[in-house]
Amino acid sequence: MNEKTASESLCQSAIESSPAKLVNRTSTPEEKIFLFRRLFKGREDVYPKRFESQKTGKVGYVPACANEWNRDLCDKKKVKCGRCQNRKFLPVTDETVGWHLSGRDSKKLPFVMGVFPLLTDETCFFLALDFDKEHWKDDVTAFLESCRERDLPAYLERSRSGRGGHVWMFFEQAISAGLARKLGSLLLTETMEHHPGMGLDSYDRLFPNQDTLPQGGFGNLIALPLQGEARKQNNSVFLDDCFSPFPDQWAFLSEVRRIYPSRVEEIVREGEQKGGIIRVRPVPTEEDDDTPWTIPPSRKRKTPLLTEPLPAEIEIILGDQTYVPKASLGPGLTNRLVRIAAFQNPEFYKAQAMRLSTFEIHRIIGCAEIYARHIGLPRGCLEEVRELFRDLGIKTSVRDERFPGTPLKVFFQGKLRDEQIPAAKAMEAHETGILAATTAFGKTIVGAWLIARRGVNTLVVVHRRQLMDQWVER
Repeated sequence: MNEKTASESLCQSAIESSPAKLVNRTSTPEEKIFLFRRLFKGREDVYPKRFESQKTGKVGYVPACANEWNRDLCDKKKVKCGRCQNRKFLPVTDETVGWHLSGRDSKKLPFVMGVFPLLTDETCFFLALDFDKEHWKDDVTAFLESCRERDLPAYLERSRSGRGGHVWMFFEQAISAGLARKLGSLLLTETMEHHPGMGLDSYDRLFPNQDTLPQGGFGNLIALPLQGEARKQNNSVFLDDCFSPFPDQWAFLSEVRRIYPSRVEEIVREGEQKGGIIRVRPVPTEEDDDTPWTIPPSRKRKTPLLTEPLPAEIEIILGDQTYVPKASLGPGLTNRLVRIAAFQNPEFYKAQAMRLSTFEIHRIIGCAEIYARHIGLPRGCLEEVRELFRDLGIKTSVRDERFPGTPLKVFFQGKLRDEQIPAAKAMEAHETGILAATTAFGKTIVGAWLIARRGVNTLVVVHRRQLMDQWVER
């Protein structure tokens, strides 16, 4: 897993050792293909190609294999390509790249090629980000501005569908996928400081999307640009700041700047020191914790100061959620509030550490809801919201709009054990809290005691039928 295949190393060495040459639309196909492979370098021993089922209309990508649909050797319904013992993957060649650029293979059939960015030694030559939401142009504009502020070259390609865009960043040498993804995550974090509408799910749209190569897999893929058929619709092409295609795509690519690894390391190191890469609640394996001894006991790193105008006072509405009016909030403060109700998904890091696929496992779980005039956060975030405003010098008041519930006249018929009494008293003193105790401690009994003390109807939510029966019984 930690060494490149022989064919991969040989192909990449040949490409890297050749001098760069200016290419334009009148250049030969060989010169264009050479430039293309020099920039969009991924796995060379295998590539994904797009398919579209004539029966079901299903579309997707599969690794190109010489034994595909061979009845004696290929059974996709039972065995995934990455685990197939009969697989015979086809390598990237000048011919296949030529098919992609023309849009047709040797049989004149439609051909769309992708690339696996994550190499077998868990490095990559580029980082790509996918923007495909309704307002993708606004998101891209904001992200590219963050890149310019750091003098980082980044290039926008309109996707094949025309309904989104890919931003590409190229490296002078292969760097670790983890380092590349930290760079992308930091730039997204900085972008959301002034453009929070981008959304926390943007962290899931990095290519490569893993630090490590999953067992039996290749990591995620991205469709290559300049696909022949899509270009006829002005899609799959690179765009200028006005979202217009460059007149000569090849001349544009000839002048692409690549980023030195030392520059990436410098930016990431600076970001970690100034508040972290993602700046949401961490998990123990969180990638920002390369220097865990520098993290305070609160597990919160110091965040950069807000430079935008701040309101003098804010009224917080406490209902089924904690509501904060949006009218007086700037983008930076909005972003801080959204991140209070977000945390890094431990399942993502667990799967990555075990070299399992992270497909459809969100890296960040966000619990904030954006309404027309308010931001809604879980009620348990109230104290953190007030702490944030207090640190920023903003006065707060809380308007309680909660439903008081229906009074219940019930009595606790049991008796708390000595070890249960301190826990029960501590829970009674707070409106929100968590009782964590060992099995057989009697958490259900403590809960019943609290219901009697509160004297109000109570919703009990459990994840197993056995626990529900236990509550009914007691």
